[in-house]
Amino acid sequence: MTPIRNIAIIAHVDHGKTTLVDAMLWQSGLFRENQQVRERIMDSMDLEREKGITIMAKNTSILYRGVKINIVDTPGHADFGGEVERTLTMVDGALLLVDASEGPLPQTRFVLQKTLKRQLPIICVINKIDRPDRRPLEVLDEIYDLLIDLDADESQLDFPLFYANAKLGTATVDLEKAKAGDVADGLQSLFQAIVDYFPAPQGDPRGPAQFLVTNLEWSDYVGRVAIGPLRRGTLRAGGEVALLKKGEFALKAPLKILYTHEGLKRVETREASAGDILAVAGIPEAFIGDTISDPNVLEALPPVVVDEPTLTMEFGANASPLAGREGSLLTSRQIKDRLEKEALFNVSIRVEPSPSGAEAQQVGARGELQLAVLVETMRREGFELSLGPPRIIVKTEDGTPQEPLELVVIDIPEEYIGVVTEKLTARKGQVVKLVNHGQGRARLEIKAPTRGLIGYRGQFLTDTRGSGLLNSINIGYIPFQGPIKGRSNGALVSDRVGAAVGYALFHLQPRGQIFVSPGDPVYPGLIVGENSRAEDIWVNPCKEKKLTNIRASGSDEALRLTPPRKFSLEDAISYMREDEILEVTPKSLRLRKRVASPR
Repeated sequence: MTPIRNIAIIAHVDHGKTTLVDAMLWQSGLFRENQQVRERIMDSMDLEREKGITIMAKNTSILYRGVKINIVDTPGHADFGGEVERTLTMVDGALLLVDASEGPLPQTRFVLQKTLKRQLPIICVINKIDRPDRRPLEVLDEIYDLLIDLDADESQLDFPLFYANAKLGTATVDLEKAKAGDVADGLQSLFQAIVDYFPAPQGDPRGPAQFLVTNLEWSDYVGRVAIGPLRRGTLRAGGEVALLKKGEFALKAPLKILYTHEGLKRVETREASAGDILAVAGIPEAFIGDTISDPNVLEALPPVVVDEPTLTMEFGANASPLAGREGSLLTSRQIKDRLEKEALFNVSIRVEPSPSGAEAQQVGARGELQLAVLVETMRREGFELSLGPPRIIVKTEDGTPQEPLELVVIDIPEEYIGVVTEKLTARKGQVVKLVNHGQGRARLEIKAPTRGLIGYRGQFLTDTRGSGLLNSINIGYIPFQGPIKGRSNGALVSDRVGAAVGYALFHLQPRGQIFVSPGDPVYPGLIVGENSRAEDIWVNPCKEKKLTNIRASGSDEALRLTPPRKFSLEDAISYMREDEILEVTPKSLRLRKRVASPR
């Protein structure tokens, strides 16, 4: 039987997880020397490659000196924390990556906290050691401080440490060699540490089978595929197994096909023993958290538990006058079925009927980015949607309403400290830490209600001229903080149907920023711009110039229009007020008022 190590690679977003996996796959001999392989091999979704982030956890494996190392690449963004929580139930150790300049950030805290809670050993890798602003010794101190803050025990504090350049595929325990780029053996010392330091999976291959479903996929050939670790016993293709839901027997079924991982490929096998990460087909009723067991010994494994959503958004059918022009999936029934399917495969999503009574669904998630990724996926599938503004989920404890609280870590040029703290304190934020590393940039840690951060990220980029970095993570709940001032500007709202005209838009420019271009279709209630003042104004964007036979010098000069503001999906979701709706189609994003005429 081949020895096995099951590991996860965890880190904050953009600290180099997927790049390190690329290097590990190359140096394991998986690819031919002249084979054409794209960068960030594990980022297989179009959205992942476009955004440069990992959204879904994915499995691969390498063979090092006769030991099979199953590797799971995890997301680094807090909104996709459910993927991390599922992943950690599959593995026996974790590689913790930390940027040599940025140090531990909010998602580093989140993933490390979950890892320590499961008593998993870690190997720490300080990555991007080639950065000119690296500060590896200070970052190491910050990692120890974080571990102590998370109540790590002595054994967890005594971890192997590597300095790496994932882009070049090097890792070493010698800091001076890492700085000089003098690492001859690539990642070999890291591979050896994984084999020596991480424990082999525990589980008796001769006992009754126990397999935990931690992920689901769909295949057009074999149907639903359940992925997870085989904790005990042996599974055989064609053998009968039992499915346990919430610890109770649900049904018996034959195990049609059994897969194991070899590199990036999923390979069919006849038999697999305890310790490996497998994919099984033949049980369409399997769901995340279920146990597949020996039919004669019904013993359930602990289910996958993830943190609860903190935000909700209402998904409904597109009811605008332009509905049906671009999409093919339009009805509320089709939207409901698609969301319920998403909830099957994504344990951190919650779907339930909207309390408004309309034929809409209320979707709960970890954050605005997770909701935006879901919406973007659906629009690419041909859906047309109307979205309400994101709202926080308020809990009640001892009769007191509680709202979610976030730790916000901000890295900015020091000249912007004043404007950032002013804006966030107005949104009920409290500064808890300010560190200036003496290199012209400062790091702020601020505790702020999730509600206060909705719509702030765009303002933050404007205030810091695009030079600031903002990351946040949910850290619990606090008593409801009262009213928080949202968007201060009103809207320019179309009062009629037609097509926007350059002449009308030119004369609307002095009132504020325009969102539409000449020729764009408009209708009553459509937001065509942002008013420079607080109130909404109903305007006519279709007004044309009256033509006469009289010509005057200068009257027919070309109109100079300022380029309109074009929203990304995340920007549009953050921008909405309570009385507004976002219309999403495969090609367009339009903001509109709920009421289609002036009151």
